[in-house]
Amino acid sequence: MRFAWIDLREVPGPQLQAVVDAAVHTRMAGVLATDAELLATLPPTVTRVLIPGNPATDTAKKPGAKETKETKGADDSKQTKATAGAGWDVLLRTFTTQDELDALAAGNRAAGGTPTAGFIDVRDDRTLRLSCAGAMALPYTVIHFADPTKIPLEIVLAAAESAEGKLLTTVADLEEAAIVFDVLERGSDGILYPPRTADEVFALARLLEATTPQLELATLTVESIQHVGLGDRVCVDTCSHFEEDEGILVGSYSSGFILCCSETHPLPYMPTRPFRVNAGALHSYTLGPENRTSYLSEVGSGHALLAVGADGRTRRVVVGRAKLESRPLLEIRAHAEDGQLVSLTVQDDWHVRVLGPGGKVLNVTELRTGDELLGYLATDKRHVGLPIGEFCKES
Repeated sequence: MRFAWIDLREVPGPQLQAVVDAAVHTRMAGVLATDAELLATLPPTVTRVLIPGNPATDTAKKPGAKETKETKGADDSKQTKATAGAGWDVLLRTFTTQDELDALAAGNRAAGGTPTAGFIDVRDDRTLRLSCAGAMALPYTVIHFADPTKIPLEIVLAAAESAEGKLLTTVADLEEAAIVFDVLERGSDGILYPPRTADEVFALARLLEATTPQLELATLTVESIQHVGLGDRVCVDTCSHFEEDEGILVGSYSSGFILCCSETHPLPYMPTRPFRVNAGALHSYTLGPENRTSYLSEVGSGHALLAVGADGRTRRVVVGRAKLESRPLLEIRAHAEDGQLVSLTVQDDWHVRVLGPGGKVLNVTELRTGDELLGYLATDKRHVGLPIGEFCKES
């Protein structure tokens, strides 16, 4: 489960208490600060991370620098003071060499010791290899990548696949946080995020909660199929490969959808296009993240939709383009067990497909009364795609 530590070091003074309160209220996993007394005020629901100086600027910890007796003594003094006042759960220390990493790992193995996390600034191949070693050896490894490319993060994620510890990546903003969480489809376990205001903490909380739901699909029974003539239909080309039992939910009514199959299955005369769904007429609704619907006519490049499997699993997919063309259309009407009507208008051609129970692939032109389809019944009425509690009748 992805998580975030809130970095308090750059929070403006007037905003500090509000940011701390927001971090506690949203149950952020951790709060990081140089002030042990501030950390001591936080509840035990938050991991309190103490930095003995700033890992990014502490002279004694810059790459290639030696730790002097004076700087080591200063750090030990701060640790002793923090221990006296309690208040922290994890100590964050910079490592720049293998010897420093070995010392941190040895300290963590000592019985009764306070967990020590490692911070490393990755700027070249040497520090990249050292960060991989840290991710395997420490309970937490916080990495700052100097370059904007995400290739080094991919390398660390691959190297630390079997690691028991947690990897955190520093990010500058929410946009970068979203990217980091998607790298290699797995992403960094956590991020270190420096908010400026409490609003940014709440926005981060929404990002962390942005998972797609498991849907309870319904079995629908076909009651009629009708050729309705020429109209405009939309093909949705996504930036992802669909699985053989995946598609998107489409329907004429916002209260009911049918699972339209992707073009992952072989067809004569044309190659498979596993990124595409021949979705339906342009007026149709389709379901996206956060329980929001869109008309197919609104769907376009950069739009997010839900890919839905025959077992109800979902994932977010991004639209690369939507292609609208005039074609003969076919209306499928089906009903749920309780009699609720679901309607779908699609291109009138046998290579357009929907899914039945168990992921069975069904050509729309071969459907017959009594055939069973997979669908989704929504209890919400809609206004501009958002659920709303009002009277609404569709026919």
